[in-house]
Formats: sequence, structure tokens, C-alpha cells
Amino acid sequence: MSQPPRKRGPRKIPGARFFPARLGPKAAEDEDEGVRSPGAGGLTLRAMLPNAITAAALCSGLTGIRFAIDAQWTYAIGLVVLAGVLDGIDGRIARLLNAQSRFGAELDSLADSISFGVAPALILFLWSLQDWPRFGWFAALAFAICCALRLARFNARIDLDDQPHKSAGFLTGVPAPVGAGLAFTPFYLWHETGIALFRDPVLMTLWLAVIAILMISNMATLSWASIRPRRSIRLPLIAFTGLAFAALLLEPWWTLAAICIAYLALMPYGLVKYGRIKQRRKFDAVASAAEPSADAA
Repeated sequence: MSQPPRKRGPRKIPGARFFPARLGPKAAEDEDEGVRSPGAGGLTLRAMLPNAITAAALCSGLTGIRFAIDAQWTYAIGLVVLAGVLDGIDGRIARLLNAQSRFGAELDSLADSISFGVAPALILFLWSLQDWPRFGWFAALAFAICCALRLARFNARIDLDDQPHKSAGFLTGVPAPVGAGLAFTPFYLWHETGIALFRDPVLMTLWLAVIAILMISNMATLSWASIRPRRSIRLPLIAFTGLAFAALLLEPWWTLAAICIAYLALMPYGLVKYGRIKQRRKFDAVASAAEPSADAA
């Protein structure tokens, strides 16, 4: 008696896996993750748009180096700032269009490494550090390397569930675009005041080394998710944001300097806030562990 034919299930493709939706171009490092499978068909124009914005950010950072070679400092640093703006919107557009991909994640990290690591290091070397070539070049190398290490650490942790800083709405270390903005703070002040001290290569070397350390540090830093203003100040905060945007258009360098100084001033507040959350978590863990013991007794 012949056996009935067995039903075959769907064929498994070796190496196939599901990728988290967070793997598209990133708008922020504290976004929630989802799960989606990569599409089997070709890319649509909608899916290509976020990657095109990422490529534009990369071109902006590289063009900044070109203007720095010609000693056009305002254009050079302005283009890196523009790259930061583009980096902030590509991930949000990817999620709005549901166009996340592993390719976009890798392209975004490579673009960030060049636009916010290599480009600022070369621009600042040509602007100031070349007057102290030995140690100045080491500082520029340290900044670029630390930026690449930070991005590599972020990519390595994408799939990890245990991320205490992220689960609390914080970041680990200073983000790469913010680090580039902070590195340019002496230029902002020099451009507006003309004080030669801000261009001093020794002080610039020390400043760049400090920012490089902050980027690869394990300290908790504030993110948009950790800032939750009370309802009573939301309208004044919206008005202040509008005025800040107007100031950015009228006095860009003073405004950028003020933003960087405010960010540095808020870093201790972020550490204190995260410390309170950490203590609360420990208390909740101890309380939850004590409840089964009390029930057993």
C-alpha cells in the first residue's frame, strides 16, 4: 500500500532572519524598536528617499572639507551643521514612509563617521591645530577615531534588550552630531569676538580631546525622550523655541555657541536625573524580590 505524499512546508532560506525596524537611518538613538522582515522586491522611490537624504548629508560634510582647504571657514562649518540637520530628519522620514532597511542603517553610520568625525577633525586642523602640528594632528585623529568607535558601539548594541540608559530615555555618551557641534564652539566664539585665544592650537587640542572622551564615555546624557516639560510651561517653551529659531537665522554663530554651552551646562542635570531613576529602579527591584519571600512566610 503506497504512502500518501507528505505536504511540504515553506522552504527555509539559509541565513534568513528578521531585522528590527530600528535599522533604518536613525533620527535619534532612543527610539523604540519594532520588528519587520526585509522586502524581497526592488526598492521604490519612497524607500530610496531617506537614503538619498543620508547621502546628501555625507556630501555636505565632505564639501565642508573642500571649503576648509580654501580657508572659507564659515562655509566649511556651516555645511557640517547642515549635515547635522539632514542627519536629524532622514530617520524620521524613513519611519514616516516605512522605509527602514539594514542598508540604510549602515549607510547612515558611515555617513556620520565622515560628516561628524573626519570632516570636523580636518576642518579644525586646518583652522587652528596645524600651528601645533604634532599634538594638534593627534587630537584630530583622536576625535575622528572616537567618533567612529562611538558609532560602532551604537550599531553593536542595536539588537540588545538590556540597555539601561536607553530604557530610561537617555543616551550613552555625547552623540556624534552633537560632538561635532561642540567641537566647533571655539570657532563660533572666535568668529564673533575675534579673540585670538579661541584659535590657540594648544587650547583647541585640549578642547578636542575632551569632546572625544565625552563621545565614547559611558555617562548618561539627555535625549529628547528624557525631556518632558510640564504642561504649565509648554506654551512659553514653544514661544522660546520660535525665538531661538529666529536668533539662529539672525545671529547663527552666537546662537550655536549658546546652544553648545547650554548643552554642556545641562550634562550634570542629566547625570543627577538618571541617578534618581537608577535608585528608583533598585528600590523597585528590592521591593519586588521581597514580596515573594513575604508571601512564602
